[in-house]
Amino acid sequence: METALTAWLLYLGTGAFAGLLAGLLGIGGGLVIVPILNFAFHAQGLPAAYIQHLALGTSLASIMFTSVSSLRAHNQHGAVLWPIVKAISPGILVGTFLGSKVAALLSTRFLTGFFVVFLFYVAAQMLLNIKPKASRQAPGFLGMFGAGGVIGGVSSLVGIGGGTMSVPFMSWCNVPLHTCIGTSAAIGFPIAIAGAAGYFVNGLSAPLPGLSEGYAGFIYLPALVGVAAASIVTAPLGARLAHNLPVSKLKKIFACLLVIMGGKMLWSMF
Repeated sequence: METALTAWLLYLGTGAFAGLLAGLLGIGGGLVIVPILNFAFHAQGLPAAYIQHLALGTSLASIMFTSVSSLRAHNQHGAVLWPIVKAISPGILVGTFLGSKVAALLSTRFLTGFFVVFLFYVAAQMLLNIKPKASRQAPGFLGMFGAGGVIGGVSSLVGIGGGTMSVPFMSWCNVPLHTCIGTSAAIGFPIAIAGAAGYFVNGLSAPLPGLSEGYAGFIYLPALVGVAAASIVTAPLGARLAHNLPVSKLKKIFACLLVIMGGKMLWSMF
């Protein structure tokens, strides 16, 4: 009973923090959700061979709710460029679904290692303030489809809403930062839809317990409910703060957190 209560409190706390980050920085929250769920699932004794698959699938499923809450708040500030969302979504959907299929074939150790490398990459990008120069306008259909495919494919392998790639991409295309953040929140929705669908479908063939034990493919439903419920509440708050707080300074603080979480995951692998 105590273990179950601790797990629920952890899920709710994770969702609250992830929702705040989703609204504030335009990321889906997966960079926080995935490592915490990884630790929680290990502690709960979930099937070790599929720990990272479950963390990724559950993260993407929760982002379906977080992104809607976040994008509505950003849209009220006029910070969502819907033409970009519409243009990039076809590539996003294809890339994310195919990426989840690839992930189902990989070991949890490989996926964890890939995620750790990605965490360190994002942290370095934020700490060093590495961003592309605004040197062109948004590309045509093929360019947007290709960009969406890459963003979706990588996002499905690391369980995120794509903001760490879509924000730099839009900055490169001369989109102002706050508009990049708002539009990224909207782009997170098709990523989450396709990713959650992919992890659900591809997880059905894995030797996991069924719905009676809380599993829907590679999605762990108790964690999904807890994370989604809390993130829906805090995402609009993060979106409001994004228009009033120094986002660049907050990114550096968040980057330090990513380094700590990445280091802990790396240590646990050995």
